[in-house]
This record gives sequence, C-alpha cells and structure tokens, in this order.
Amino acid sequence: MEELALISIVVILGLGIFSQWLAWRIQWASIVIMSIAGLLIGPILGWMNPQEALGGLYSPLISLAVAVILFEGSSSLDIREIKGVSKSVFRIVTVGAFIAWILGSLAAHFIAGLNLEISFIIGGLFVVTGPTVIIPLLRNAKLKPRTAAVLKWEGIIVDPAGPLLALFAYEVIKVMTNEHLSMDYLLQFFGGAILAVILGYVIGLIISIMASKGMFPEYLKSPIILAFVLLCFTIAEVIMHETGMLAVTVMGLTLGRTRKYVSSIGNISHFVENISVMLTSTVFILLTASLPRETIAQIFTLPILGFVLAMLFIVRPLSIWLPTIGTELTRAEKTLIGWIAPRGIVALTVSAYFATILMNDGYEDASLLTALTFALVFITVCAHGFSLGPIAKKLGLANNEPPGVLIVGASSFSIAMATYLQKMGIPVLIADSSGGRLQPAIDKGVQTYHGEILSEHAQFEADLTPYETILAMTGDKSYNALVVQSFAPEFGYHNTFSLPSVSYQQVGQTDLPVSVKTRLLFDEQATFPELNRKINTTYSLTTIHIDDKAKVVQPLLAESDIPLFIKKKNAVISFVTLRKKLPLDEGDQLVLLRKETNDVRFN
Repeated sequence: MEELALISIVVILGLGIFSQWLAWRIQWASIVIMSIAGLLIGPILGWMNPQEALGGLYSPLISLAVAVILFEGSSSLDIREIKGVSKSVFRIVTVGAFIAWILGSLAAHFIAGLNLEISFIIGGLFVVTGPTVIIPLLRNAKLKPRTAAVLKWEGIIVDPAGPLLALFAYEVIKVMTNEHLSMDYLLQFFGGAILAVILGYVIGLIISIMASKGMFPEYLKSPIILAFVLLCFTIAEVIMHETGMLAVTVMGLTLGRTRKYVSSIGNISHFVENISVMLTSTVFILLTASLPRETIAQIFTLPILGFVLAMLFIVRPLSIWLPTIGTELTRAEKTLIGWIAPRGIVALTVSAYFATILMNDGYEDASLLTALTFALVFITVCAHGFSLGPIAKKLGLANNEPPGVLIVGASSFSIAMATYLQKMGIPVLIADSSGGRLQPAIDKGVQTYHGEILSEHAQFEADLTPYETILAMTGDKSYNALVVQSFAPEFGYHNTFSLPSVSYQQVGQTDLPVSVKTRLLFDEQATFPELNRKINTTYSLTTIHIDDKAKVVQPLLAESDIPLFIKKKNAVISFVTLRKKLPLDEGDQLVLLRKETNDVRFN
C-alpha cells in the first residue's frame, strides 16, 4: 500500500510538470493538457486511482495545496493593477457574484433538474473561477494589463467566496428544514467567517512585523512563511469548515500590502510561485485521475450539458454585463470577461464535500453533483483555454504583433538598433530615466518609457506585455547585471541579455563560461563605448538576406563587421552572443554593424 502511494505521488508529480512543459511547447492552455493527462491515467485507461492509493491523505493534501495556491495568488495582488477599473472589479465581485449565484441556482434547478435546496448550494459554489485556472490562462494569452487585472482579481477574490456562499446556503437550508435549529446557528456561521478574516489578517501582520525587524534569517524566510500559510489554513478549518481558504486569502492580501514597506517579503514571491505551479499541476491531475467512469458517463446527459451551456452563454455574460453598466470597461472588455470563467480545483474539491454531506442528509439528487461539477470544469477549461487567445486578438485585447524587444538604456547605438528593429516590424520599447537621452528616440518615432525600469511602479506604468526579450544596454556594467537579474525570472534567462561596458579581452577574461557567453551581446570587442563610437562615425546597420545557407560562411563577413541579430522567417529575433555561433537558416535576415549601407544579397 505504501509503495502504491509512493509510485502514485511520483508519477503524478512528473506528469503534472510534463503537462506544463508540453503546454508551453505547443502553446495550449496547461489546464487542458493536465485534464487530458489525468483522465487518461485514471478513468480511461485505469492505470491508477490516486484517491484509493493515498487513502486518508487524499483530501488533506488537496486542501493544503489549494491553500498555498490561493495564498500565492492573493499575495501577488497590487491595487495599482486595477487603476482605472476598480469600480468594475468591485461590482463584479459583489453584484456580479450575487447575480451569478441566483441565475446559476435557477439553471441548476430548471435545467439540470436538481432539488431547489441543492441548486442554491451548488449555485453559490459555481461563482468561483479561481487562480488555479485563470492565472495559467493569462500567462499564455498575453492580454492587455487592464483586462488581465480584472480577470485575475475576480478569480482570486471570488475563489474563497464561492465555498462560503455554498456553505451559507447549506446552513440556511438546515435552519429552515430543521425545527431544532434557530437563527443562533447562522450567527455561529458568520462568527466563524469573521474569525477566519481576523486570523488571516493577524498572522499576515505578525509575519510582516517580524520580517521588518530581521527576526527571520534569509534562508528560512520562504519555509517559515509557507509553514504559517498551512497553519493559518488549518486553524481556520478547525474553527469552521471551508473558512480556511478565506483566511489564507486575507493573509496573502495583508502580506501583499506590506511588501512595498518590507522589501524582503517580496523576495519569496518567486519561490511561492514555483511551489504554486507544481501544486496546481499535481492537484488537477489528482482530481481528474480519481474520477470514476460512471461520473464521466453522466456528463453526456442532456440535463447536464444544457446546464453547462446555460452557464456559459447566459449566466456568465449577464453577471458581467449587468453590474458593469456605466463603468470604465469597454464593450470589447465586457465581451471577453463575460466569456472567460473557467472553473477549477476549488469547485471540484468543495462539490465533492457537499455531495457527501447532502447525501448523508437524504438528498438523493446530490449524487449528480460530482458529474455536474466536472462537466462544468472540463468544458469551461477546454472552451476558454482554446478560445481566450484568438478571441482576445479578435477584440484587440491581446498583442497581435511579433515578439518585441525591451531595451534598457538610451544611447546612439541602442536608438539606431531600435529604429532598425521597428522598421523590420518588431515592436521596441526603450526605457531610460533620462528624458534627454530618450529625446532622439522620440524624434524617430520609437516607443519610450521615461522612468526607472527597476522601480516597483514601472510594471504598472509601462505595458511590457508585447515584449519577450530584454537587452540591458547602458554603460554601467553593474546596472546591466542588476537589470538582467531582476527581469530574468519574468522574461526567462534565454531572453535576457547584457551589453559589456569593457572588452573582456582587455581585462584578461577570455575563458568565460558558456552560461555567461550566452547572455553577453555581440562579440568581445562590441562594448558600449565602441558601438556608440562606430554608430556615430561611418558605421550603420545593414541586412544580409540569407537565400542559400550553404554560401553563408564566416569568411564572407568583413573583419570589422559585428553581427547583431537574426530575424527568423517567423519574425522571431535571435540575438548574437559571445558564443559566436550564428543559427542561420535559408530565408533569415542577418543584421550587421558595418561601414556599408546597402543591403547585400547572397544568391
């Protein structure tokens, strides 16, 4: 039994991470791949049933994983993300959630055929979208910041509210149908919810105070905060079931607010984010692999499919369009937000809990809850996962251009290269804290950001969504290194590059590690002063069109030529680094810095 549990955990962990990687490679929504993987190893092929293999650990493991995921999502929220749409977000998470609850309950009763009491319980639960599904979708779709912020905030704020609405409906029904229970019973419910809020706030405040006073060693900060998250969730659950998610959400919001005052709190965000990605992968496969085949068969009945369609095309659009009348959202934004509402881990786990207690209370209809929930989860995940990107592009809410380049540091050379890239159809943004250095770029029509790119508010003032590559091209080697270090987690280490300020041959560092060479631009003589000197004298940027790869060899380049970058046939830009290797293919364009100005074509 222990070996079976061990094998199940290892297989699911590996399959979850593989699903994330595969989704990245083929540009699919990761939740879709994870759903398919879980169904294949579970109900379809019958290779394993994680619920049976893990036994009593199954539910606690999922609950704790959801707690960490919710904490990570809420701690990353910043009120500046919703600047200009705060009214819309407030209405969506209040009035919109209420409308979704009522309409979803009526759909469950009149279309799915559930008992009215059960319908209001499950209707409250289905207001959730949640960070476990929204954040992976947003990561792939590259939405404009305002639209992405609304979906992200709604998912994280409403996620703990859904189970509480379902629990509230259940408690009201118990009071109405049981003459031995009075209104004091409901007061206990509200008291438990208030205690969960207080608990999350107090623990978040204690952690921020202790961190600000240096009471945590740096290497223990992440484990300590992770332990406090699990402790906060568990204490709240002991006080009242289903309030743990509320407690950790409040804890995350509290820490998120103090992050700008306690800088060290922000340093753990990438650690928690990595844990969250792994847990999301694992938990979703756990849930789908544990579904019985009978549940899968129930999904394809007309009442359940009719309910899902009503939730997609009636309940969700009305719950967005009605509360946002007269707000800042445009018609395109309302259309996209009114379509995107995938359900995920929270809906599956909490519906299983309610199915059990309702069947114990004598409600036979509750046996349909698992099938109903999985149908909604799987269909919305697939429908929204595949459609978010295309619909967003159609509505003008996503980036339609080729992957762009962010250049940090305005100089004669960086402006010349930015102008050249822009003429080739590549989006470019130059960031610099000096308006004077940026003025020549502005005169040439290059997009600019005037401000300190490393400051926290820069991510809210500058839309970095269109840019996938960052070049640190100032004359300060230390500043360039800091830019690379700061943005590598966001852009990826293979998309962050730095320009040397001095020649590495001059300082005796000719034997650089390959890992360093892959991130230093151009060649060993292409330093910041040398490139600017050349661009200000007789040198200019020139394009070589590669019509025959076999004829393009190093001797064809002049000794003074400096290869800069290659524009691939698919419009992707590949920058030349100290590794010297030019990954050229037929149809590519090689851009050089050379004395000649006319294009050269090798035939």
